[in-house]
Formats: sequence, structure tokens, C-alpha cells
Amino acid sequence: MVSDVTTQGRGSTGPRGDGSGGVDGVDEVRLVAERVQANVATVIEGKPEIARTALVVLLSGGHLLIEDVPGVGKTMLSKALARSIDCSVRRIQFTPDLLPSDVTGVSVFNQDTRLFEFRPGGIFANIVVGDEINRASPKTQSAMLECMEEAQVTVDGSTYGLESPFMVIATQNPIEMEGTYSLPEAQRDRFMVRLSMGYPVESAEIAMLSAREGTSPIDELEPVTDAAEVRKLIEVTGRVHVSPAVQQYAVALATATRRSPDLRLGASPRSTLQLVRAARTWAAMQGRSYVLPDDVRELATQVLPHRLLLTMESTMAGRKALQVVEQILAQVPVPGPASGSGAGSRRA
Repeated sequence: MVSDVTTQGRGSTGPRGDGSGGVDGVDEVRLVAERVQANVATVIEGKPEIARTALVVLLSGGHLLIEDVPGVGKTMLSKALARSIDCSVRRIQFTPDLLPSDVTGVSVFNQDTRLFEFRPGGIFANIVVGDEINRASPKTQSAMLECMEEAQVTVDGSTYGLESPFMVIATQNPIEMEGTYSLPEAQRDRFMVRLSMGYPVESAEIAMLSAREGTSPIDELEPVTDAAEVRKLIEVTGRVHVSPAVQQYAVALATATRRSPDLRLGASPRSTLQLVRAARTWAAMQGRSYVLPDDVRELATQVLPHRLLLTMESTMAGRKALQVVEQILAQVPVPGPASGSGAGSRRA
């Protein structure tokens, strides 16, 4: 039976006896992350864990799906994160009549030069906020697949690269189903994390009323980092060490979803890659240059559930994908203390 695992604190030692473990830039990741989180917190009250997870996705080079009821701050979170970074930002309001060319761009004939010229679509930005993505047609949704996976756009046989960092922050409303199109599994799998905002606690909601008597706090938000620094930090987080035991643990979790009797579709190999990639960033944000099993456990409940499909029987029984992941986390053995390069996960 697996017991609760314990994490190593920021001041604990890594494989080389210091908190960073010898990877340059880890401390910078932590400091920039703290600045961005503090900046977002001035707009999104009482949700520090939401801002932290969104930042994990950004510094992992991933994409974020925010799904919740109307009015809880989905778009506000997207805009706050985007405005905290001095980079190009575009917003695409997805509607049923939005065309794929509105997203990717289109070639237009220039009468003067007698040549076709490419006019970039809304996807050409460092951070793209896709509002109500499930209101667009499946054809338009599929136009984003290549963009999200390969950071490039192909139009009329020509390929155009997207500038790094590139992140899609999409929102959708799970309540209003009329006039919406569910995201296909292939596209949901390309989102590293799906978040649910939830309602604010009472004290945070009261503070929000006082803070927004005049102008919106989003209008006063200033950047605390820039695109060049974010590119550098993405490279740093990608160098965080993952031991073979931790890699095996991540694969074991994914394998368990594929064998679960509650699921008809388990986690894909892409999800395993993204789980480990997110764990690297999470570790760096704690000031460590090595991943603990605890980091994988922390992020598994956010990276895996939206990729899983329940069986009809489990759906009828009221089971949720998150419950299945939590059950798997309780069943799969956690690697021992040596798995995190001398860090402190343990099992009983």
C-alpha cells in the first residue's frame, strides 16, 4: 500500500549538494515565476494555485485549456498572464462562422506585384487567447492542430513558423451546449493542462468588489518579464534532470490508465511526455534542478484527466476521470528515496 509521499524543501540538497543541482538558471526560473504569479494575483484574487499552474504550462512550452461556468474569470486569467509578459498577444473570439483562414492566415493576390502575398491570421502571436473555442466549427478547430503541435502554419503549400514562445490559452463553457462543438480527442490531447477556475472564496469575492469600483485592475497591469526571458527559461526548465525511476513512474501511471476498466481511452504517449515536461518546470519553480515523484503526482491530476474517456458504465455510475486518476495515484507504487537524485520521496 502506498503512503503519502513527502517532498524535499527548496533548501534541501540536490545531487551535487545544493538546491539547484548545478543547472544554471534554475533560481531565475523561481524568481521570474514568483514575479508573474504576484502580478496575476492582483487581478485574480484568491487563486494562487491557478496562476501557478498556468505558469507551469507557459514555461513548459505547452498550451492551456480553461473550462468552467461563465463569469468566474477564465478570460481575465488569460489576459492577466498575457499582459504580465512583454510579448505579442492576440485574442480570437471563436464563433460558428469563424473560418480556418481567420485563424491561420490566407494568401491574397496583390494587383500591383502580380503575386500572392500571405496575410497572417490570429494565431501569429506569442500568446493567443482563444475565447469560447468550442463555439467554432470542427473544421476551424482542426486548423489549430498543426499550430499547437509543431508551432507552424501551412497555407497553400507554404509553411510559416510561429515565434517562440508560443502558447494557446483557450477557454470554453461546459454548461451551454447549444451552438457548441465538443473538442475532438486529438485537440484536447494537445492541451498540456485543463484548468477549472471554480468560484472564489467569500473573502476574495468581497475584495474583488472593493478593487473594481473604478477601473478594471487588468488595465493597470504591467509586464514583469519579456519574450526573450521566457524563451531562456523554457530552455532552462527543459534541462531539469529526470531520473530513470521517475520516468518509469510516469510511464506506470499512463499504463495504468490504459488498463483501467473504467476507461475506454487511456493516456497517450504525448500525455506522458507532457506530464514529465510539466514536472521539470514545476521542480525548477521550486528551485530544484531534478524532478521528484511528488512533482509527477502533483501534476498528474491536471495533465491527465481531460485526455481520458470513461466507459459507458462508469459514466452512468457518475464516475469522473479525475477520480480514476486519483485512484491510480493511490495504487501505483511510488519510487523510493533515491529516485529523485537523493531527494525525499518515500513509500511505506
